[in-house]
Amino acid sequence: MQDISLPARIKTEVLAGLTVSLALVPEAVAFAFVAGVPPLVGLYAAFIVGLVTSLFGGRPGMISGATGALAVVMVSLVKDHGLEFLFITVILMGIIQIGVGLLRQGKLIRMVPYPVMLGFVNGLAIVIFLSQLESFKTEGEDGHEKWLPVGDIALMLGLVAVTMLVIYVLPRFTRRVPAALAGIVVVSVVVIFGNVNTPTVGDLSSISGGLPTFGVPDVPFTFETFRIIVPFALILAGIGLIESLLTSSLIDGITETKGNNNRECVAQGSANVITGFFGGMGGCAMIGQSMINIKSGARWRLSGMVAAVLLLAYILSLSSLIEQVPIAALVGVMFVVVIGTFSWSSLRIVRKVPVSDAIVMVTVSAVTVATDLAIAVVVGVILSALVFAWNTARSIYVEASAESTPTRRVYTLHGQLFFASVTAFKDLFHPPHDPVEVVLDFRHSRVWDHSGIEAIVAVAERYERAGKQLHLLHLSENCQRILNKAGAIVDSDPGNDPAYRVTVSELSGSSGGH
Repeated sequence: MQDISLPARIKTEVLAGLTVSLALVPEAVAFAFVAGVPPLVGLYAAFIVGLVTSLFGGRPGMISGATGALAVVMVSLVKDHGLEFLFITVILMGIIQIGVGLLRQGKLIRMVPYPVMLGFVNGLAIVIFLSQLESFKTEGEDGHEKWLPVGDIALMLGLVAVTMLVIYVLPRFTRRVPAALAGIVVVSVVVIFGNVNTPTVGDLSSISGGLPTFGVPDVPFTFETFRIIVPFALILAGIGLIESLLTSSLIDGITETKGNNNRECVAQGSANVITGFFGGMGGCAMIGQSMINIKSGARWRLSGMVAAVLLLAYILSLSSLIEQVPIAALVGVMFVVVIGTFSWSSLRIVRKVPVSDAIVMVTVSAVTVATDLAIAVVVGVILSALVFAWNTARSIYVEASAESTPTRRVYTLHGQLFFASVTAFKDLFHPPHDPVEVVLDFRHSRVWDHSGIEAIVAVAERYERAGKQLHLLHLSENCQRILNKAGAIVDSDPGNDPAYRVTVSELSGSSGGH
């Protein structure tokens, strides 16, 4: 982080928070509509979740609030069971997230490969872009959405272009004011004082309201209620954590700092528990607003706190002013976020990386756009795991040692022995062509699962049927115990006929493992 004076840092944080707060309003209202709940339910969630995570979260500078990824899951719950069931579900969602953090499972985000991360970023950029297109639509007389008249769309696009121009040009002259905030102010002044007829925040819905009030969700506390909310709570908790931890990782890379994932899980869960009791729809990290915040120079917790407090101020007393902000200005800011979020370098390297990585990137992006982030990440991780298993399975081989004699052959195994490589492992051995004593050295190999154990037993059976003896060297103690339970291991000088003639020697000093 650039070294600047304390007053300058505070100013940067406050202005960044102001910019983010303006961008939060239409997003929170829009996501509330998506979920089928009143606008204030989305605004309260943005305020409470944003404030709690800014104060106690594990990633300073990250902005949290009501998100579309969660809203699309909430639709059927609200439609079928009502708003109160949403609140109790959000509370349970928060409890689950707290549990994940306390069990220190935030580290599971390490399992997400880099191609999946690129696919996530690109897919989310596309989703943010597509969501902004809704601002160019209106509700028709038949109740269905339709595009605005061509003239209105052209006017909005012009204002969007002016906003983006200010954002890109202003930093060449000064960085004392966040460019995104300047773009919003310039276009707002043009629209208000020029009496330009274009959609504003107030056209979405009034954001005026009072303080959120505490209340226990009015639902029957029965097993049936529990059965209804648990599946939704698990899905929402998973989506929220995945989106938050991936956004945190993205900010880590931009700021070259390290967040605390477990702390973020606990903070996000606590925020959702609180917002559920205060009439909010819950939330998680918002990559668009987080990028606005970081690009505006914010690095501390202060910017998120300022954004949350200002959002509450808009609800309580400044709604008439904020409702005059043109939607086009906020769309322009989000378009800049889209351009900055999309990993354009991935388009250049797609032909240079392995085909499998390119497929994973494209697949994750497509699934993110078509379904939701959680499914996309799970699909990406599974694809990456399958590719890794396939490639690893092909790299197993044996080499004959110089210690081999006409009556005794020593093989050194290289590679990983697990479910995907057992077929290749079995094909490496030809008992009829080997001498009466064969030694298989595992010093450069690992046995990872039960499939690998069974493969060893199968090879041992083949040597037994051929009337030959198989010795295993440097096999891990854990693997030895499993083989022993299977009745496949005998002593080097057994006193009776074994089920399979397999002997294990030099167990200590093992570098192989199971």
